[in-house]
Amino acid sequence: MPFLCEFNHTQTTLNFPRLFVDRPRLAHGIRLLDIGNHANIRVSSSLQHLTRSSVDCHITTCNTTPGVYRDVAFAHVFALAPGDLDFLTGEHMHNPWVNPNDPASVRIDFERPFVTPPKVVVFLNCIDLDKNHHWRVKTTASDIDVKGFTLHIGTWLDTILYAVRAGWIAYPEDREHIFSTSVSTLDIRPVNEPQLEHSKEISFDSVEFLKTPSVFVALNSLDIDCKTSLRIHARVDGTSTTRLVWHIDSWADTVVYSAGATIIAFN
Repeated sequence: MPFLCEFNHTQTTLNFPRLFVDRPRLAHGIRLLDIGNHANIRVSSSLQHLTRSSVDCHITTCNTTPGVYRDVAFAHVFALAPGDLDFLTGEHMHNPWVNPNDPASVRIDFERPFVTPPKVVVFLNCIDLDKNHHWRVKTTASDIDVKGFTLHIGTWLDTILYAVRAGWIAYPEDREHIFSTSVSTLDIRPVNEPQLEHSKEISFDSVEFLKTPSVFVALNSLDIDCKTSLRIHARVDGTSTTRLVWHIDSWADTVVYSAGATIIAFN
């Protein structure tokens, strides 16, 4: 079964709960950002030196004014045993700064086909945006079939996007003891009525859990005013075998027009 880890700004060595027969497969996504607006918004989650027993996890940010603001970021890691072949995972970098013709939508081909179209979830693990324009970025999946899907990574209006990387996880739609969804502040209020705190209870529908599930949370969209610091935190609480409450919150003077997150609950 998958397992879940979390790491924060700087470097952390994660020791796996058991020694694997081979290196596990890992997906990772950013769930909390507290970054000053004095420099471009550059944050990247990365995994290095993966072994059968551990991995080095890094979150790097761009803070060019020491002592003025201390950037903070947290990320979740969704780890898959090498023998758990029901799951596929990967990531894709959209880099218009290096290649202005880099397409915002690409076809992702699975390394092996599913029997029926799978569930696919997507999330952000690297963001590079200009500090002088509102921070808008979003990733979604469409056209899902047994052989692959279309991954969309893009922005809108006057936002200047230098690079964004999205991770993805695909699993059989009838896999037991797993639930996934995408949530958004727009599920609660319109884009032109920004507020700091958002929460909503959701049920796991027909998915049955044997015990309280672990929950992976990662941001999949942002639309935040650039005039103040970028502060956003996606999390869950109140988790039981039948439901959870998700939160997408900010604080201080940050203006959140919208933000979205991917949620995966699993035993």
